[in-house]
Amino acid sequence: MYNLLDNIQSPADLRKLSTEQLEEVCAEIRDYMIKCCAVNPGHLGSSLGAVELITALHYVYNTPKDKIVFDVGHQAYAHKILTGRKEAFKGNRTKDGISGFPKMDESPYDAFGVGHSSTSVSAALGLAKAAKLQGEDKKVVAVIGDGAITGGMAFEGLNNAGAANSDLLIILNDNNQSIDSNLGALHEYLLRVTSGHSYNAIKRRIWNTVGEGKLRDFLQKVTKDTKSNLVRKTGGDLFESLGFRYFGPIDGNDLPTLVSTLKRLSRISGPRILHIMTKKGKGFTPAEEDPTTWHAPGKFNPETGERVPTHYPADRYQDVFGEVLIDLARKDPKIVGITPAMAYGCGMTAFAKEFPERFFDVGIEEEHAVTFSAGLAAGGMKPICNIYSSFSQRAYDQIIHDVALQNLPVVLCFDRGGLVGEDGATHHGCYDLAAYRAIPGVTISAPSDETELKNLMYSGSLSTGGPYIIRYPRGCGEGTPWREEEYRTIAPGKGRKIRDGKDISILVLGPFCRKALAAAERLSKEKGIEAAVYDMRFLKPIDTTILEEAASSRYGLLTVEEGSIKGGLYGEVTEYFAPRKNSIPVHGIGIPDRFITQDRQSAQRKECGLDEDGIYDHLVIMASEDPQ
Repeated sequence: MYNLLDNIQSPADLRKLSTEQLEEVCAEIRDYMIKCCAVNPGHLGSSLGAVELITALHYVYNTPKDKIVFDVGHQAYAHKILTGRKEAFKGNRTKDGISGFPKMDESPYDAFGVGHSSTSVSAALGLAKAAKLQGEDKKVVAVIGDGAITGGMAFEGLNNAGAANSDLLIILNDNNQSIDSNLGALHEYLLRVTSGHSYNAIKRRIWNTVGEGKLRDFLQKVTKDTKSNLVRKTGGDLFESLGFRYFGPIDGNDLPTLVSTLKRLSRISGPRILHIMTKKGKGFTPAEEDPTTWHAPGKFNPETGERVPTHYPADRYQDVFGEVLIDLARKDPKIVGITPAMAYGCGMTAFAKEFPERFFDVGIEEEHAVTFSAGLAAGGMKPICNIYSSFSQRAYDQIIHDVALQNLPVVLCFDRGGLVGEDGATHHGCYDLAAYRAIPGVTISAPSDETELKNLMYSGSLSTGGPYIIRYPRGCGEGTPWREEEYRTIAPGKGRKIRDGKDISILVLGPFCRKALAAAERLSKEKGIEAAVYDMRFLKPIDTTILEEAASSRYGLLTVEEGSIKGGLYGEVTEYFAPRKNSIPVHGIGIPDRFITQDRQSAQRKECGLDEDGIYDHLVIMASEDPQ
C-alpha cells in the first residue's frame, strides 16, 4: 500500500499535493519501480535517477496540454507511473502490456514516441512551432541525457532551435558525475537571480531601452562574460553560442530546487537549457554502485539487490563476437574495434581492456562510427565496427557514400539482427537485409551458428574492399564447438547444402537451419515428402549455383529469414527467377510488412512462422499446391 501514490491517477492529482509531500511521492515511486522491475525486468538505473525530475515536471507543467518529450525513453518509468499507468506498469514490456518507451498511441501524455537516441530536441522544436502556428498556449520541454546529446541529430536540432528563437526548454540530464562541491550558496543564489521573474523583466526593459547598437553589444558581452565566470560550468558557452540561455548545473535529485527552478524557467520565453546533475540508480545502492549492470539488470531480489543468475543453453552471439575479435586482433595488429556506445551489449569490453589503443567507443554516433571506420580503412587499418542492427539504419548514407562508393574494407557487424523481444518495434533489426542489399559492392552475410560467425569474421577481416556486413541475432547460438574449430575462409556468395531432397528446397539465411532441418525430417516422416535444406550464408552475392539446383524442386522453393519479407532473401530469389517464362514457385517466411509488438523473442518468432511448426506448416501448404 502506497500512501500517496495509490491516489495519483494523473498529474492533476499530483498538483493537489504540497511540495513537501512530493518527496514522499518520489520515495514511493522508487520503491514501486524497484519491486516491479525485480520480477518483470526493464531499464532500471536511468529511471531511478530521473524520479525527482519527472515528478517536478508534471507538478510544474500542465501536462498533457504542455508537452514533455523524452530522449530514448530509458528514464521515463516514473512518467508512466504518474500518468495513469501505475497498474499497467506491472506488465511493462510484455505482450499486450505497455511499452518500455513513450509511445503516442498509448497515452496522451506521451507527446512523442521514442526508442532511439538524440531525437528529442528536433521533435520538441516541431511541437513548439506547431503550437505557435496554431495560436496555442503550450509549453514544450525536451529531456535529453548527456549520452544522447552527443549525437549529431541533437546538435542539428539545437542549432535550428536556437537560430529560430523558439520557445523551448531543454533539460540536459547529466548522470555521469555528481555536483561539484564548489557550487555552493553563491552559485545557487545567482541561479535564482538569473532565472527569476524580476531579473528577466528588468533585463528585457534594459535591452528595449538601449536598443540595437554597440552599447547593447558591449553590455551583452559584459553580462555574458560575468555570468560565464560566476554561474556556469564550462560548457554553457557552447549552448549560448547556439542561441540558448544556459542555467545550471543544479542537483537534479534535489526536488525543492528543481520545482522552484522549473517554475521560474516556465515564465521565461525563448530557447533555454537547464543543466541538471542526477545519480543513475538513485535510491538503490546496488544500482548506484554499478550503473552499467543495473541499466537493465534482469530479475533480482528487491531487498538485497542480488540478481537472479541467467543460465544460457549456449554461448551468446555477442560473446562469440567478442572472443573472436580478440583472437583476430592478437594475430593481426591492424585490426581495430569500433562501437557507438554499445561496448558491453555487443561483447567488446574484454577487447577494450586488452587492446585499449585499438578500441574506439565513439559514443551514440552511428554515422560517425561508420565514417570513422572508413577513415581507419583508408589509413591502412582493418576496422571491425559493431552496431546494433536497428541503430545501423542511421548510418545508411555513410555506408553508401563513405564505405561502398570508395570500396573501403570495413567489416560491419550488425548485432541484434531480427526480432529482439521485449524492447519491441523500435529495436527490432528487421530492415537491414532489405536496405543494404540495394548498395553496389556490398557483401551481406548471416551466420547459421557460432562457428559460421567465427569463420565469417575471419573471412571479413581478409576482405580487400567494400562493406562486409555480418548480421546475427540477439541471444544464444546453436551450441556448436566453435572454439575447437580452426578458422576457415568462406568465399563470398558460397552457400552449402545440409540436406538432400528432390521435392522442395528450403533456402535459409541465418540461424534457422536446425529448425528447417527438423521441419524437413518431420515432413519426410509424416508426409513422405523430401525437402532439401540449404544454408545460404550470403544474401549478396547470392549463390546462384544453389538457386539453379533448387529450381528443379517439384513443389518450389521456400525462403526462411529473420528479416523483412519485402526486399530480403525472398526478394532476391523472386527477382532472380522472375525473368523466366516457366518460373518456379517461390514462397517466403520472414517478418511481415507490419511492426511486430513487444513480446518474448520466441513468441515473436512463432508469430512470424519462424519456428519448426511454422516452417513445417508452410511446407505442407506448398506440397498441397502441386504444380503438376
